[in-house]
Amino acid sequence: MIRVQKVSKIYGSKTVVDNVSLDIERGKITSLIGANGAGKSTLLSMISRLIKKDGGKIFVEGVEIGECDSNELAKKISILKQSNHLNIRLTIKDLVSFGRFPYSKGRLTKEDREYIDDAIAYMELKDIENKYLDQLSGGQRQRAFIAMVLAQNTDYILLDEPLNNLDMKHSAQIMKVLRRLVEELDKTIVIVLHDINFASFYSDSIVAMKDGKIVKEGHTEDMMDSGVLEHVYEMKIPIRMINGNRLAVYF
Repeated sequence: MIRVQKVSKIYGSKTVVDNVSLDIERGKITSLIGANGAGKSTLLSMISRLIKKDGGKIFVEGVEIGECDSNELAKKISILKQSNHLNIRLTIKDLVSFGRFPYSKGRLTKEDREYIDDAIAYMELKDIENKYLDQLSGGQRQRAFIAMVLAQNTDYILLDEPLNNLDMKHSAQIMKVLRRLVEELDKTIVIVLHDINFASFYSDSIVAMKDGKIVKEGHTEDMMDSGVLEHVYEMKIPIRMINGNRLAVYF
């Protein structure tokens, strides 16, 4: 479990994350939703220790992250940020090998190579593993970055808006892969999503943020409620049932 206790982040005079407490259950997909500037990405970055929290505590499996060695934390939590553009020319296989750095320190062992090959195969990239990233479609590129995270072999995977700039087909493809990671490999995924319908169809629980605070959290079916969503987004959002799932009609 990841436990967030009264965590805050302040930039200048603005409180971006305001006294947030949250428990993230193992073996589930938890989606963070809310308008731009709600604090979702900042919270994700603090959980992974990419940015420093200004108050509160964050525990991973009972250990406060501030007390964790950086290398050991990288074996527990992996994160994929929105901006994942690299200025060096890499093949898919080169990129995925970066995921093994906490273990190999750049000197890949036989075991490291097995993890790399398995991650590439799992993301269905084996036939193009020697292609360069700048030769890939948006969907292929995003799958390559997720393969890198998968090769890191952490129990917890944090993804910051991984569907950005993807079309409908590739967005659905990525979400189906994440669902498989949970169900087949027992991963725990925390994901920032703008499309609340992807959160509805693929996540187990939803955390709604507004103005740096959690306004409501719970099981997906409870969160996909017109009243809840109207409060979060300040617009009317009717809900319709489609094949047993709640669809938000916000168009």
